Amino acid sequence: MKYRFATIVLALCAMALPCIAADAPKRDDSASEKLGIKLSLQCWTYNHITAFEAIDKAAMLGIKYVEFFPGQKMKPDDKASMSQNMSDEQIAEVNKKLADAGVKAIAWGVDGIPTDEAGARKRFENAKKLGLEVLVTETTPNEVIDKLANEFKIRVALHNHPNSWPPEKVLEATKDLSKMCGSCSDIGHWMTRHWVPVEQLQKLTGRVEHSHLKDRDQIGGGHDVVFGEGKSDLPGIFAELKKQGFKGYMSIEFEYKQEDINYLDTTLAKCVAGYDKMMGEVK
Repeated sequence: MKYRFATIVLALCAMALPCIAADAPKRDDSASEKLGIKLSLQCWTYNHITAFEAIDKAAMLGIKYVEFFPGQKMKPDDKASMSQNMSDEQIAEVNKKLADAGVKAIAWGVDGIPTDEAGARKRFENAKKLGLEVLVTETTPNEVIDKLANEFKIRVALHNHPNSWPPEKVLEATKDLSKMCGSCSDIGHWMTRHWVPVEQLQKLTGRVEHSHLKDRDQIGGGHDVVFGEGKSDLPGIFAELKKQGFKGYMSIEFEYKQEDINYLDTTLAKCVAGYDKMMGEVK
């Protein structure tokens, strides 16, 4: 009798799941896709869970693209971690998970890139196997890295932590390199330095390759808030990127209360809605 009862419960749950999915709000990212300024999820946002679970979170939020970071546990009940030295078998497993979830991996970072030909080529080859379009790094690019970026059609984006890669330094490091090398403009870290994000983007005209997108409650410290509720001036940022002809990805990197997964789920849903609304209003 207990087995029959369990079977009935499972059947009822299975019947309920499609209804739940059908009732979930549908995301309209048409404005973002038309502009070519696309929203992705930096998996660091969900660094308290695994990469596979972060992929599921992206799908739940209606986000089509993810950015991986090194060291995140790959999946539950497994010791393997995300690494640019993953085996072909592990890469195939990650790609299958992405395909099953309807999500595309577009970037990796922040991570080093070897500056020698053999080491750098291996890094770009593995990135290509994952379908990546951007390598986010703090490694100073050289002619070898620039050559491979063009060969593999993978951008190299210099990430600014609060005390690394200000716009002037990015421009100096890339002045003799192709347009495949430039900035991963981290909005929040600029704000930590008391810098106005739109002004920094203007300095980087033609060299913005990628971005880590944040909205914070103040310039100079503070913490991440729902997109549109902070001091980043996201409408101004989006308008400036459109003016520059930027076509690429902006990865949500929410770094507040990361240990509270329920809080993240609720807050990121609001961020996505705010992003889509502002994208529809870009002039």
